Amino acid sequence: MLWVLLVLLIIILIIAFNTIKIVKQSEVYIIERLGKFHKVADAGLTIIIPFVDHVRSVVSLKQQTMDIPPQGVITQDNVTITIDTVVFYRITDPAKAVYEIQNLKKGIEYLAITTIRDIVGKMDLDSTFSSRDAINDHLRVILDEATDQWGCKVDRVEVKDITPPADIRDAMEKQMNAERNKRALILQAEGERQSAITLAEGKKEAAILEAEADKEAKIRRATGEAEAIKKVADAKAQEIHVVYDAMMKANPDDKLVQLKSLEALKEVANGSANKVFIPFEATKALSSLGTVAEVLKDKKKD
Repeated sequence: MLWVLLVLLIIILIIAFNTIKIVKQSEVYIIERLGKFHKVADAGLTIIIPFVDHVRSVVSLKQQTMDIPPQGVITQDNVTITIDTVVFYRITDPAKAVYEIQNLKKGIEYLAITTIRDIVGKMDLDSTFSSRDAINDHLRVILDEATDQWGCKVDRVEVKDITPPADIRDAMEKQMNAERNKRALILQAEGERQSAITLAEGKKEAAILEAEADKEAKIRRATGEAEAIKKVADAKAQEIHVVYDAMMKANPDDKLVQLKSLEALKEVANGSANKVFIPFEATKALSSLGTVAEVLKDKKKD
């Protein structure tokens, strides 16, 4: 009797195990009934009929990544390059992903390889390096349209690496070094040019400032000399004015005036001037002096 109960317990456990299914979060079960698609069981507790219903597949709804093996691709200018690509996708219709294609991952992989070869085959080598974003976008659009019938959504495609042949890499490195050296020489020449311009402008400014300083010094020196001459002239005029006032107060006669004129003429003649201007009164005195000299000569002859 105990063995019978033990067997019944085992049978009940087997039936319960096959009947009660717990679906994890972000997963779904594809349930078939008598070999035909029955339903998609979402996350949570699911009851199925033992020996009638069958779990065909467990499908993950998470975003998945697929690393496409590096592929040799020939560009438009007949250069063979190796492209390494990764695809990000997620399943939107689990039933289609199970029943519409034998192997979803293999289908995406083969489709990505053929699409990459088609896109890169229409581009030259330089375009493949400079248009990586355009390749990614174009590849994503094509894969997304093609995999829609498989219940799949391609969210993103990234070209991880583009590897040209060794000889092309050497040529590209030499070209890059040449470009760097060219830019360095251009920058050096520009720096020397700017330095020469700055030095020339500095010398020009210094010469202008020196000329302006010399001009200012000459102007100030001339102004000082003019001020000195003016002060001397004012002093002389003041002195003459004082003497004149003194003489006028003394009420001098003509002989005294003539004598003073001769004394003044003597002072002028002793100066450094090349020309001497004789006042009219002084000429009268000189003529009188000449007359006296002639009279004295005549007396000596007698």
